[in-house]
Amino acid sequence: MDVIEVVEQRWAMFHRWGPVALLTVATLVASASADVVGTTGGKRYAAAGLVVAAYALETWWTRASRRGPAPSRASAGYYVLRWALAFTLTWLNTFFAFYAVIGYFYVDRLLPQRLRKAGLFASAVTVAGSQAGGLPPHDHVAWAMFGAILAVNVMLLALFAHLAGLEDARARVQAETIAELGRTNAALQQALDENAALHAQLLVQAREAGVADERRRLAAEIHDTLAQGLTGIIAQLHVVAGTPDGTVAREHVDRALGLARHSLGEARRSVHNLAPVALDGNGLPEALKRTVAEWGERTGARADFTVTGTAEHLHDEVAATLLRITEEALSNAARHAGASRVGVTLSFMGDEVVLDIRDDGHGFDPLAVPARTRAGGFGLDGMRARAQRIAGTLTVESEPGHGTAVSARVPLVRHDR
Repeated sequence: MDVIEVVEQRWAMFHRWGPVALLTVATLVASASADVVGTTGGKRYAAAGLVVAAYALETWWTRASRRGPAPSRASAGYYVLRWALAFTLTWLNTFFAFYAVIGYFYVDRLLPQRLRKAGLFASAVTVAGSQAGGLPPHDHVAWAMFGAILAVNVMLLALFAHLAGLEDARARVQAETIAELGRTNAALQQALDENAALHAQLLVQAREAGVADERRRLAAEIHDTLAQGLTGIIAQLHVVAGTPDGTVAREHVDRALGLARHSLGEARRSVHNLAPVALDGNGLPEALKRTVAEWGERTGARADFTVTGTAEHLHDEVAATLLRITEEALSNAARHAGASRVGVTLSFMGDEVVLDIRDDGHGFDPLAVPARTRAGGFGLDGMRARAQRIAGTLTVESEPGHGTAVSARVPLVRHDR
């Protein structure tokens, strides 16, 4: 139940029981003050009879009003009779104004539009007479006081009526605005649903690209994978060639063999358009964690990996793309940056996945880097192409002497189950 319904229920309860409650309060107060205000003898009996008549009138109207709250002849007659009883009771004892004031609250419900001002004025006369010390005024001063009090009451009624009109107008505008917002939200939701369907379709189309584009992608994948693996093997063999320690040499030979096997598996899988070896049986966070750790062991640099947000099981194409971007960025950090520390962060952010790779290396001017390096690699453009292939973006921030930051932002597409 909302606030509006609660307020309407409370007003309905007041309209049903308010007159009886106020009549009861007025009767009790008037009885207690009868001797003080001079309601004695015949006036007391007359007031008692009128109170009984008022209770009978309220009982009759409680039953008759169930037919409907709209103004009618019966409701107008009830309003006039109640005002007459309240006016007479207030004449006998000013404290019966507690009952007379109920006329302010029932004008809209009981009287037609043309009689409402008259009804309010009649109620104001009764209340003003009570506030002036009783009816009728006894001298010119009392009449002047009664007139002044009545004028104040009428001005307050006019002010409250004006404010109520403004509030009604504001409520109508607010209701229209809420309705318009509802229609706008419905249209926006429909547009979002259509965009989501279109987005999914674009991803499917990107995953199932033409043969020519697929061959170029596989060529870049094989080239970069083998280049990274061979670079690692050469680095391990350089250590072997330069150390007289057989144990150290054996350790680096084992690493070189491992890299060779890994590179061979990557090459075969790339040819068959399969996911990277590191993703076999693992989610992207585990694959990145192992890739970063192995890179740190090979290079001797400190390598940290962090996951933020709630990890999701990503679509194979998305996971493979982010892993390849990480491998390329780490390879660049080892070959060109001379980094001593690298941090990789994978962030799950609502409907996006963000991959950040930062190093403390030499840095460079991104605008001065050609599309392809002298060695024939695909470099930054290759990473951008990978991100764009799945409707993502890749940005690079670097300057000489201040390290490099690579950030890939792609849609979060969950694994097909």
